[in-house]
Amino acid sequence: MFNETYDVIVVGAGHAGSEAASSAANMGAKTLLITMNLQNIAQMSCNPAMGGIAKGQILREIDALGGYSGIVSDSSAIQFKMLNKSKGPAMWSPRVQSDRMRFAEDWRLMLERTENLDFYQEMVAGLLVENHRVVGVKTSLGIEVKAKTVILTNGTFLNGLIHIGNKNFGGGRAGERAATGITEDLLNLGFESGRMKTGTPPRVDGRSLDYSKMTEQPGDEMPEKFSYLESIKPLTEQRSCHMTHTSKEVHDLLREGFDRSPMFNGQIQSTGPRYCPSIEDKINRFADKDHHQLFVEPEGWKTVEVYVNGFSTSLPEDIQFKALRSVVGFEKVKFFRPGYAIEYDYFPPTQLKHTLETKLVDGLFFAGQINGTTGYEEAASQGLMAGINAALKVQEKDEFILKRNEAYIGVLVDDLITKGTEEPYRMFTSRAEYRTLLRQDNADFRLTPKGYELGLASEARLKRMEKKQTESENFVDFFKDTSFSPEEANPILVAKDSAEVKQADKMFKLFSRPKISIEDMRQFNSVESYIQEHDLDREVIEQAEIQVKYAGYIKKEKNNADKLNRLEDVRIPDHFDYTKLKSMSTEGIQKLGKIRPVTISQASRISGVSPSDVSVLLVYLGR
Repeated sequence: MFNETYDVIVVGAGHAGSEAASSAANMGAKTLLITMNLQNIAQMSCNPAMGGIAKGQILREIDALGGYSGIVSDSSAIQFKMLNKSKGPAMWSPRVQSDRMRFAEDWRLMLERTENLDFYQEMVAGLLVENHRVVGVKTSLGIEVKAKTVILTNGTFLNGLIHIGNKNFGGGRAGERAATGITEDLLNLGFESGRMKTGTPPRVDGRSLDYSKMTEQPGDEMPEKFSYLESIKPLTEQRSCHMTHTSKEVHDLLREGFDRSPMFNGQIQSTGPRYCPSIEDKINRFADKDHHQLFVEPEGWKTVEVYVNGFSTSLPEDIQFKALRSVVGFEKVKFFRPGYAIEYDYFPPTQLKHTLETKLVDGLFFAGQINGTTGYEEAASQGLMAGINAALKVQEKDEFILKRNEAYIGVLVDDLITKGTEEPYRMFTSRAEYRTLLRQDNADFRLTPKGYELGLASEARLKRMEKKQTESENFVDFFKDTSFSPEEANPILVAKDSAEVKQADKMFKLFSRPKISIEDMRQFNSVESYIQEHDLDREVIEQAEIQVKYAGYIKKEKNNADKLNRLEDVRIPDHFDYTKLKSMSTEGIQKLGKIRPVTISQASRISGVSPSDVSVLLVYLGR
């Protein structure tokens, strides 16, 4: 049945696996996607939403490169919100509430329409490796499938163990069995592994809730979208979410089950996500808080199933039910299924190169939760990068690596490879030192040309990006070249409580004032006439406003990034012997020897490597 050798085999069809398979296939690599259940491709295992703080930026980057996640998020969205709009544009983060069933269906149909992509349903139980090079996989039925490269995107399935109170059973997700065999093969090959934990809330029947007691949370009045494609349209209709909260009574009821909680009785030893703790962890760690917010999120357009965001738990089901019935609006709640925690194997990502290829086995790539990350978006971006680099490796082309000043994806991968992680890694805007450059609005400017060169972004997508870029730059030039008179400006300035002007000046200077928005500037006839004459859309106008108002910050960050990139150009020889650097600290020698950074810049970011260690290395390399 499998008598040909594939270019790429992708193991697992979650968010990482789906992006990996589609990107490799779209780049011309003959690809096979193997998963335990083809009905569960791109399942939203936890919350039915895409995007959010920093995650929305990642989705925009995936889309700009030519990945599918942004398109599917838009086609299955039931609500859109731009988060952090009250802050600067570096913090703006798009988020959609999704129709869970439609999301998975749309992903599967997009994959089925992708050329060069085959599918097979079975569990991969091991790897075929010869002379430290992967040559294929073997399934639980004993079938061997040969490949030039293999990408593991196993999610929470590697020796997955589900916990509900004192009960535990093997599984990679509720209702699905765990994957066995791969961890053992990797350990035999010399890889280090660890265990991590994540959790999910109960799902409830929306017909049993009293929404009148909750706070409604509608979507944006003028919703946007993730994909830069013109064919994708924003939502014209949206479903509301709701918000309620726990109480002291709820917390007391939850504490009744602490003696049966696997979190506290020693059953779970692994580390859970710091920034998405279970409800029992929250009330234990933040004992001074008498309530916590709960976000009541519909799972789709038509289903009555509801996701209780903020109530992730592994407590016994009777405790979950009793406590949730004491929440305002949940007095008559009916469960679809209880929440649970899941433990699974992961492999510290310091064992990878920046391409996400492993250092130990040539042609073997890891992407997603196997690398210790959490979140659909983080997984999808790794899958995209692994798929791209696997295809490039087969085609004997140069590797594709994004720098920290080029994309949040670059920050994510560099953090994992350089620093590793001992708890589920989640992306935040604060992790990016160049976040003014890495905004959600300019992801297409940053990455679509790269996606086009790879063969992932279409020519139509590139031309649309170039048109938007030209129009926004011309609009900025208009503000630099056009003057205003005090008579025109002062009434607007007085209304905005901004200092009046005494003489004519360029509009760029006026527009740069903190209190002056594009709506204020449109009160000038010349500005409104320019917009109408050139038929500028909302994206172009917003882009020009950001470029004007944040010009100083953007220039400063570009200068800082240029300094960093000079160190990126100083490469360290592949098999460099750090032990001969007698002036370097012992910890520096050990950390550098283990992680084996490629450049001086990467070496400087490794925890435990001091500035003096970097100086020693620079001197030795003649720099």
